[in-house]
Amino acid sequence: MRKKGDLIANNDSKDVGNRLKSIFGGSIGNLVEWYDWYSYSAFALYFSPVFFPDSNPTAQLLNTAGIFAVGFLMRPIGGWLFGSIADKYGRKKSMALSVLIMAIGSLIIGLTPGHRQIGIAAPLLLLLARLIQGLSTGGEYGTSATYLSEMATRNRRGFYSSFQYVTLIGGQLLALGIQLVLQNLLLTSAQLHAWGWRIPFFIGAILSFIALYLRRHIDETAAFKTKKEEEEKTGISALLKYPRELLTVVGLTLGGTIAFYTFSTYMQKFLVNTVHLSKEKSTLLSFASLFIFALLQPLFGLLSDRIGRKPLLIAFGILGTLCTYPILTTLSAATSTLLIFSLMVMALIIVSGYTSINAIVKAELFPAHIRALGVGLPYALTVAIFGGTAEYIALWFKNIGHESYFYWYVTLCIFISLVLYTTMKDTKHHSRMKD
Repeated sequence: MRKKGDLIANNDSKDVGNRLKSIFGGSIGNLVEWYDWYSYSAFALYFSPVFFPDSNPTAQLLNTAGIFAVGFLMRPIGGWLFGSIADKYGRKKSMALSVLIMAIGSLIIGLTPGHRQIGIAAPLLLLLARLIQGLSTGGEYGTSATYLSEMATRNRRGFYSSFQYVTLIGGQLLALGIQLVLQNLLLTSAQLHAWGWRIPFFIGAILSFIALYLRRHIDETAAFKTKKEEEEKTGISALLKYPRELLTVVGLTLGGTIAFYTFSTYMQKFLVNTVHLSKEKSTLLSFASLFIFALLQPLFGLLSDRIGRKPLLIAFGILGTLCTYPILTTLSAATSTLLIFSLMVMALIIVSGYTSINAIVKAELFPAHIRALGVGLPYALTVAIFGGTAEYIALWFKNIGHESYFYWYVTLCIFISLVLYTTMKDTKHHSRMKD
């Protein structure tokens, strides 16, 4: 006869197993979504001449970055649409739909002929694909941040929610890894420029359908089920009852998103266009630094579970304000590979104070019935205005001969966020998330 203690132990073991399975399923889907999103940035060095036949490399990248930025304009709509779906119909359904839409965007990019074949229709189709992907990614952040936070145990929320950025960075690493394989093992530079750049987008579409299958077989969160039973109102009208929290998300995100996109997505182009490294070398350095960056996220998340979220945010704000201009200035003139790599890693260590915990901080601000929308919509608006335009602004300043102005711009935005960090409550100790 089985004892009561054995049954409790088995149930606890089953609960832990289901929790880990759900976190894994949600994280893998997040990885695939961000792989699809970052493939555009990683391979823009190769496909920009296909869609924008201009003899000036900076002008080509500027046009490609413009479409990258326009894709961000759809993210607030995605944050509203998928956040509303997640709060009304479930986190699981929203995440499954978002990854399906991402697959469609990737297929369009992979299949679209170049400017020589179909003229102006080529960049227009590229724009359409990025709008679709922007819609999907805008919905992905808020819903997955909410899902991972709600699936975590109270004393490990910082740790588990940090895996959102582990998989977000992992998506970029996967894109860069495939780029390294194509560059060094499978294709010549001419082949990559001609047609090889399409391969990662087909891979992304296939991975999206795999992620869709995984997301259809994960558990719904207990917080959503409880919310559903209480029949709390959802939507914009309910969200507007929390104006302070909405403004906190905007201020929290402002400096962090610009710093993140500067030292991750844009860095590869910066190394080629400003530091004058080869495309292959810049890809390798970006891959290595981002790998370290990914490993740091759970460590910083664990630290926040011990000392709180606020100290990490303040550390990012102070170091980011003081170090951004010197790091970028030194990088722009550096010739030593070791120095370049060290500066890249240093910048990403600083940014980890934001990236590792920003998801849980935002989730802890809102009650369950408007959590996905509250996390996703103001975040997406801020990223669309500042994060999505960071690369374009950087290239524009370079094009007019004042690249260093961008360094000051990033510094100012981080400082603005630092002011908020010093005045906000520590959400670890003032959380709206129930046990």
